[in-house]
Amino acid sequence: MRVYLVIMDETDEALVALRFAARRAVKTGGTVHIIAHVQQQAFSAFGGIQATIEAEARDRAEVVATGAAGSIFHESGKMPTITVRVGDSVKVVHGYLAEHPEVAALVLGAAPQGNPGPLVTHFTAAAGSMPCPVFVVPGGLNQDDLERLS
Repeated sequence: MRVYLVIMDETDEALVALRFAARRAVKTGGTVHIIAHVQQQAFSAFGGIQATIEAEARDRAEVVATGAAGSIFHESGKMPTITVRVGDSVKVVHGYLAEHPEVAALVLGAAPQGNPGPLVTHFTAAAGSMPCPVFVVPGGLNQDDLERLS
């Protein structure tokens, strides 16, 4: 089964990438995995405060990913797999891909204007050494375009 991996955050381009991946999954009999990434907080001498900040960020990431997954389930009838990971985003993605060789494509959304984003920049530069293809979905695509292209 084809697995499309999407990195979920609160940006519009992440939602576009998720919609594209969900449509591809439906058309190819695959499924979607979502990573909700939480940036690790800088060290604080007040460990309790740092832990609270990380827990709140993790909770927020889970809410965003679960909301997005619910919308995909409504559209496709398939519930994506959700994983929340803390750490450097690039290392998190590489680690997930190493653990999940069934991933057929990493699907990223590019910002509709300006810099495409740090993950798109990194993974397109490293595309030749990736264990799977990298799909970059333009963040400005509308629903009709997504349906046509997926």
